[in-house]
Amino acid sequence: MTPPDELDRDPLGSDAAAAETHYRALEALYASAPVNSLFQSKLEIAGRGSSRLVFEVTEESFHAAGAAHGTIYFKMLDDAAFYAANTLVSDRFLLTTSFNLHFTKPVRQGQVVAEGRWISGRRRVFVAESRLIDAEGDEIGRGTGTFMRSHIALSGLPGYQAHRG
Repeated sequence: MTPPDELDRDPLGSDAAAAETHYRALEALYASAPVNSLFQSKLEIAGRGSSRLVFEVTEESFHAAGAAHGTIYFKMLDDAAFYAANTLVSDRFLLTTSFNLHFTKPVRQGQVVAEGRWISGRRRVFVAESRLIDAEGDEIGRGTGTFMRSHIALSGLPGYQAHRG
């Protein structure tokens, strides 16, 4: 995926070290969230405007018909899009204000990758998309979210702060 031209205007300026510190702090923030202890997942941020979550679908997340419940799709799609957008904001935690998703294939078990990509927005509201890819390489779901700056400072969140030192 080619990032939009707007990605060239990095909110962290040309300070690559500050950007890397921000990305690693976002990864630590993800890992510190209590809800993530319920999932076998790991966030990876390779650059601004993108994120990648690798997670395992297990029987604990199945609905009655023996496949992953839609809550798993939503959580991973939302998280991937959210963190892709939050790479562009180094001072505030973003909040999901809306999210649309499409289920394209059920998944029963195994590794799934959620890829997030920032689409637009630079000041107050951000739009990002994400997709889920199963172990066979098939897209199993897709989503688009709108995220808004909150009044919550990233620097005040223990998981983020702990990594920034």
